[in-house]
Amino acid sequence: MKRWHLALIASAILNLFLAGALAGGYLSLQGGRSVITAGSLRIAGAELPPGERRAYRTALRETRRAMRPTVLAARGAKVQAADLLAQPRVDPAAVLAALDCARAADTAVRAAVERRAVAFAVTLPPAERARMAAAMRRRAARGGR
Repeated sequence: MKRWHLALIASAILNLFLAGALAGGYLSLQGGRSVITAGSLRIAGAELPPGERRAYRTALRETRRAMRPTVLAARGAKVQAADLLAQPRVDPAAVLAALDCARAADTAVRAAVERRAVAFAVTLPPAERARMAAAMRRRAARGGR
């Protein structure tokens, strides 16, 4: 009986941890709506002259806006995973499947933004591209994505 209680307590703690992680991720997404999440490519755009920087950020924002249905699908999948995790009987395969869907949607959004960033970058003069590349290297050296 003692092992059963320990297993039950360990399971409850694990479930609370996972639910907290999912809720934290969801709240993080809700709070960061205005941020374009393109990692080092977005940061590298800060190195551009003001006019090109504005055009670059507008291009990324438009791409992100076009991907809004995919962003919403990712959020929905994360909420679904949280709902599944909160059930009295948790189906780990279902939770993981929902998280897989969320990850796939997140990756699709990131890929679209990165493709647009690269398409913009190739139109820049070599000196501006070199500045963007240097900013990306600095970000990567600090552990950024």
